[in-house]
Amino acid sequence: MTPSGSGFTKIAGSAPPHVWFGVSAVFHYLGPSFAVLLFPAVGVLGVAWMRIATAALVFAPWTRPWRTISRADGRTRLLLAGLGLCLAVMNTAFYLALDRLPMSLVAAIEFVGTIGVALYGLRTARNVAALGLAVLGVFLLIDVRWSSDPAGLAWAFLNGALFVGYIVLGHRISEDGASGGIERLGAAMAIAFLVILPIGAMQAVKAFGSPSLVLAGIGVGLCSSVIPYICDQMAMSRLPRASFALLLALLPATATLVGILVLAQIPGLRDVAGVALVMAGVAIHKPAAAEASGRPAQAA
Repeated sequence: MTPSGSGFTKIAGSAPPHVWFGVSAVFHYLGPSFAVLLFPAVGVLGVAWMRIATAALVFAPWTRPWRTISRADGRTRLLLAGLGLCLAVMNTAFYLALDRLPMSLVAAIEFVGTIGVALYGLRTARNVAALGLAVLGVFLLIDVRWSSDPAGLAWAFLNGALFVGYIVLGHRISEDGASGGIERLGAAMAIAFLVILPIGAMQAVKAFGSPSLVLAGIGVGLCSSVIPYICDQMAMSRLPRASFALLLALLPATATLVGILVLAQIPGLRDVAGVALVMAGVAIHKPAAAEASGRPAQAA
């Protein structure tokens, strides 16, 4: 653990886990919005490379991934390698899907996988009803139109499957608390960079001659992989996996609120109803007993 490890634990406990999730949710939509704007100038793979490279460089001096990996046992190294590979392929698949499909469709496909994670751990009728309300609210919010682009759909489904992997593996690395989870996240991000290094480097290098593009790529990395992933760890260290998966229903609602505040996009009655249903689902959800007592219920 880094010298600041206890400090991270205190920070994680300074606010309810739902607050950390809310911050992550906001940046979950800001990051992709910036990334899509960069696709024409840098290329899809180049933007993915810049995103992961930025995150790896930010985490490296802070979490010292080489030390985490060298001190880890065999099981932990496999976990870190799995998460690193998941992050690299998931982020790349996400951007390749966004390049071909509307974000609403990609988000809907991504949300389908999290429903299974939530159902696996929500073992009471009350929590199943909560999930049902949240799912109904999501589909009111997202105006999904199916696509005839098979390649785009393939990337979207791959991203959705790997997003489930991120939730499961992310909870595994958070088992030692927020500080230990962030150290392991830094190590996994370093591995993700090694995976994507030969894939998007050629496109990214072309952007190095433009300081504005480099700064924009760094902004994408900070908004997409640094701030939200840290906040995810703050939340995951104190939330059961099923509860975290249910909270993901807030993402479309958050996107609607961001649209109101940032883009002055006033929602219609259907949007308001969708937000209300999602909020109602999250509100009636009853966390596991371990969560209520302050202990993360990782088995959920």
